[in-house]
Amino acid sequence: MSSTEARGAALHDLVISRAHVFDGRQTLAGLYDVAINGGEIASVSAEPLRGRQEVDAAEGWVMPGLIDTHVHVYDVRAVCGPDSMRAFEEDELPGKLGLFLDHGITTIKSVGDPTGGILGTRAKIAAGTLRGPRLLATGCGITGRDGHPAATVFSGNPWARERFTGEVDSVQQVRDLVHHLADRKVDAIKLLSEGACAHFGGPKYLWQNPAFPDGVELERLGLDLLRAGIEAGHERGLRVTVHTTQQAAAREAIEAGADGLEHGVTVEPLTDHSLIDLMLEHGITYTPTLWIDDAHPHARGNLKKVAEAGVHIALGSDTFSGRGLFGANTLEEAELMVAAGLTPTQVLAAGTSGASRQCVRPDLGAVAPGKRADLLVLNADPTADIGNLRDLSMVILNGRLAIDKR
Repeated sequence: MSSTEARGAALHDLVISRAHVFDGRQTLAGLYDVAINGGEIASVSAEPLRGRQEVDAAEGWVMPGLIDTHVHVYDVRAVCGPDSMRAFEEDELPGKLGLFLDHGITTIKSVGDPTGGILGTRAKIAAGTLRGPRLLATGCGITGRDGHPAATVFSGNPWARERFTGEVDSVQQVRDLVHHLADRKVDAIKLLSEGACAHFGGPKYLWQNPAFPDGVELERLGLDLLRAGIEAGHERGLRVTVHTTQQAAAREAIEAGADGLEHGVTVEPLTDHSLIDLMLEHGITYTPTLWIDDAHPHARGNLKKVAEAGVHIALGSDTFSGRGLFGANTLEEAELMVAAGLTPTQVLAAGTSGASRQCVRPDLGAVAPGKRADLLVLNADPTADIGNLRDLSMVILNGRLAIDKR
């Protein structure tokens, strides 16, 4: 870490002084000044720096802004046609996006919103006409014909079903859809291998959920389609993650070439140690989504097993409209991960450097020169108590003050 030119001589746009620093992986010893020029971090220095604007952290904490890698922005219940879509975007969406910033989440990754709507929202945020966190998006989630969530969440909403999901039943269809999404400049691809809560023991593959207590018969995404979707995504340079809940499906996704598991293994205990070895061998990122999956008795223990083995972990809450509060859900996810047995430092890394790896955004998730200036200033040490993420003083997004609670 070094300052620019003669220390204290260069005049930066913004300097946060006298701060403890968690840099995305570890805590730096001592106090530092963090300088920002434009949208980038210019310096992290143990010596005093000068800025046109200066903020005294008063020995508080600076860390990268949090990244939630698994959210659903559009309200699947409210959006059922053009008018309700427009009403949601005009009346509800700005407030929901603002809530992420209010809670220190500076980047979100949408993994299954209507392609046109979410890419339009991404463009408005990038252009500065809509206030919100940095937005990455997969567009619609790709599933088998009559798979999850098309035949479950959207079973009674055909208009949304066509837009939130991409149902495929041939190799050519999945390849064409992936290339179509790539042409529209999505940030990644999401495939759904199976339902959210599977049940074996009979001739049918069932999706079970408190909202559907009798189960919904589903079609899984066939292995040939799964492999074709991953190959097509990689042809376009896109990371491909796969929604799984069972060990067999997780193994299938990894062997087909997936880059990450959304949810991972939740509905059964992870007893196949060779599956963990496979995750390590392939550099898989595991996104536990405890906020939605904590009701499963094995979800926490499975997360602890893969984390202790050294599997890459990314924070993702599976936030969606109608439950909890956007932004606050992400903080709850972090607290649940600690409750599962991870240390606060491991969880902070999962929400910063680990999440940036999952999103293939090396410019994010770190406090270091040359990185994007997406930063949080906290009043207390989050490495000692993950709950201190809630003791937020400032949020800086792309070098600009987005939230000031001082």
